[in-house]
Amino acid sequence: MAAAAPDDTVTALRGRVLLIVGGGIAAYKILELVRLLTAAHIDVRCVLTKAGAEFVTPLSLQALSGHPVHQDLFSLTDEQEMGHIALSRSADLLVVAPATADLLAKMTVGLANDLASTLLLATDTPVLAAPAMNVRMWEHPATRANVATLKAREVEFVGPDEGMMACGEYGFGRLVEPPVLRDAILARLNIASPTSGSAEPHASSTMTCPRTETGSSCDIVPGGTVVRSSVETVDGTTLWKPLLGRHALVTAGPTHEPIDPVRYLGNRSSGLQGYAIAEALAALGARVTLVSGPTNLLAPAGVTLRRVETALEMEQAVRDALPADIAVCAAAVADWRVTNAVTSKIKKSADAMPPSLHLVPNPDILAALSAPGPHRPSLVVGFAAETDDVEANAIAKRKRKGCDWIVANDVSVGTNVMGGTENTVLLITSDGVEHWPRMTKTDLALRLARRIARRFGAPALSADGDMN
Repeated sequence: MAAAAPDDTVTALRGRVLLIVGGGIAAYKILELVRLLTAAHIDVRCVLTKAGAEFVTPLSLQALSGHPVHQDLFSLTDEQEMGHIALSRSADLLVVAPATADLLAKMTVGLANDLASTLLLATDTPVLAAPAMNVRMWEHPATRANVATLKAREVEFVGPDEGMMACGEYGFGRLVEPPVLRDAILARLNIASPTSGSAEPHASSTMTCPRTETGSSCDIVPGGTVVRSSVETVDGTTLWKPLLGRHALVTAGPTHEPIDPVRYLGNRSSGLQGYAIAEALAALGARVTLVSGPTNLLAPAGVTLRRVETALEMEQAVRDALPADIAVCAAAVADWRVTNAVTSKIKKSADAMPPSLHLVPNPDILAALSAPGPHRPSLVVGFAAETDDVEANAIAKRKRKGCDWIVANDVSVGTNVMGGTENTVLLITSDGVEHWPRMTKTDLALRLARRIARRFGAPALSADGDMN
């Protein structure tokens, strides 16, 4: 068993992590993660769930971390020496790995029936979760809803990866490899990775690189296309980054068109979908500029955020961001602005008529980006929020605007799209109409980002040629 670290080592610590080890065969990877973190001078204290103890032993975790392993919520010794409240707040970051479907569900509803769930409920420390479960469990609507809720609460995610699972099935649900998870933890602690030399995080949707027909490397994909610039290697793990070297411009959120200092014309857009798309494109290697109208959302990791308020300001910010290879116009730009806005609040009185507002059209940002010219992006993607005849209206909009693709959705009453965490869309291209199933906005963003990567020559990953 490892002895306590000497004093001169303790002073060199660069961060403290509380690691909650969930149940699942992937728990065996956590032993390597603890070793990598301690080698990076991170103090690691482990909480082992009852299910996790079926796969790894407390002795192994204690030997690698140099600290006793916490398991029981009602341990009198632990409560005397370090109560569960103090334990939950003693770290710089809480890491849940493997984050099983059960643990994610407990985190979502706020259960506190064991030590792990109690710690997660009793902390205000940032939380990073690394999911691992069967692909059907990961794709289940309950899990999707839980992940979306936790992301809205600012829980960060890394993974899961796609691949063969212990159960024999193939798909998303594999725990990311320990070096990738190590780097994500170091990035969250603002510590440079020993391998990358940078504090930039590997985004949650980073995938292992698709292999060649011979299974040897990622340099040549079926058909002979060289994709050396589409990968990054971290500790021997090849990560798929098909949009490296591409600049993506994304617009998101509403615009607010002033009437007076306290009133404006606007819409119900939350910006969730646009922010998710920006994050997904960055995860695939793109340099992303996100031009956002007023939202309460934080900037996605690795994305350059430019905040604006009005359509005119968004138009200028988009111009300033060019040239770009990809433009995704997910913002719900107000169609009109008020030309007779005033600088003092309009007062309401019983004997006064409501003010008359003079409206003029706002600039058409999507049409301007789609117009032929030296700065037209290679791929322009627009959004169509419709309440009636969604497919027909979206097809007509694509032709009218001149963009390459349109992502259309139904925002009529009862769909809970604007402001909600899920979406159902049609992707309209020159090849026809694709009907996508209902999914979380995060998953939709990742699917769209992969579809964009395919448009720029990335290999398809599934039998039907789509990367989803």
